[in-house]
Amino acid sequence: MTPSLLSIVVLALLFLGAFVPRFSLALAALPAAFLVAAIADVDIDELFGFFPVDFVVLIVGITALFAVAQSTGTTDWLLDNAVRRIGDRVALLPLLLFGIGTLITALGTLPAAAIAIMAPITMGLAARRGLPPLLMCLVMLHGIMCGLFSPIAVFGATAPRLLDKADIPVPAHTSPALLLASVGTGLLACLAAMAVARRSLARAAAPLANATDPDPADAAPAGAPSSSGTATAIAPAAVRTEARAAAPEWLSRAATITALVLLVVGGVAFKLNLGLLGLSLAFVLQLVLRVKPADVIDRIPWGIILLIAGVLTYIGLMEHLGAFERVSAALQFTGSPMLSLLAVCAVTGVTSFFASSIAVIATAVPLMAPLVDAGVSPVGAIIAIALSAVIVDVNPLSGTGAIILSSTAPEQREKLFRQLMVYGLCSVVVGPPLVWAVFGWL
Repeated sequence: MTPSLLSIVVLALLFLGAFVPRFSLALAALPAAFLVAAIADVDIDELFGFFPVDFVVLIVGITALFAVAQSTGTTDWLLDNAVRRIGDRVALLPLLLFGIGTLITALGTLPAAAIAIMAPITMGLAARRGLPPLLMCLVMLHGIMCGLFSPIAVFGATAPRLLDKADIPVPAHTSPALLLASVGTGLLACLAAMAVARRSLARAAAPLANATDPDPADAAPAGAPSSSGTATAIAPAAVRTEARAAAPEWLSRAATITALVLLVVGGVAFKLNLGLLGLSLAFVLQLVLRVKPADVIDRIPWGIILLIAGVLTYIGLMEHLGAFERVSAALQFTGSPMLSLLAVCAVTGVTSFFASSIAVIATAVPLMAPLVDAGVSPVGAIIAIALSAVIVDVNPLSGTGAIILSSTAPEQREKLFRQLMVYGLCSVVVGPPLVWAVFGWL
């Protein structure tokens, strides 16, 4: 077996490991790279050259800044005010949750953290207002997925770099096009879910004065919002109380919002390194607001960082061994690069349902190179592949699925689990071909 074929086989085994209890791709990726490098006689110093230092700094910087925002309670305050303004206009709640989910991830929060913030609020509101849990869950998830491709979010900042690393030309409009396509797709999915559930929305929109509104303490599941809409599960109470006591609330909120604005302006307008800028702003905020360093460091998703670093190191090794040329040849439809792109999108969707979306995108992007050389638009191809990876992320078997189900009223969990599973499997079949048909031709 040649080294390139061995690296492909090991990669397939890594993704199949998602079916094995207690298997961690984050822990397995770097050891797998070490093993394949040893067999292929690749020097360790050369292997470390594939380690993505820039990606690690990017994720640490952005998530550190948002960790300060969480620990000071600013995110609680923003969410609470947004929900409170809806009042009795229940039919607007799905759109509000969609918008909030988009905003949170667009500012750089990773999907798992965004779901941890949003799930208790979403499922608590569904229970209190009599809205279908599936509807509320879907609009929240699609909103979160929409914001992932913001130019200052981890996914959105990563995609152009992956293209550049694979020597694929990156047009100037790539990032805006990816974000607009993501938001448009998510918004259509949100509106479709609302249309299907229109009768339930109409019933819930009846004047609350004529209905018996259950006591929030009884209706909301553990960790759901209180009567004011504030989620108690966003951060441990002791952490929030201590962080807020360290500095006046007005100062915490003003300083944190200013830092988030500076991150957007610095990254978009001045093209500053988002990782270093985010980490610098987080450090200044931590000192000014007297937040404990541990409250920030402990919130950084080290597991995600290890996952991305390990997978990208392994992918760099695979490229060095010529593995992607072999895979590209296997997915080629002679004379039809667009059908080849469809095959890549289909494989991406199936794999992403069981594995990390960012890892799957990083694996799929190098397969674009021969397709772009054959005439496929790099912008259309990255949009189709990226959306194929995230549109299938409604998976109740994942960690994020566990967060959602744990935030749901006990008597509704089994039904919601079945509904999410059916929706997720249908999205695997329908999603990738659909986004390929709409965006692959751009």
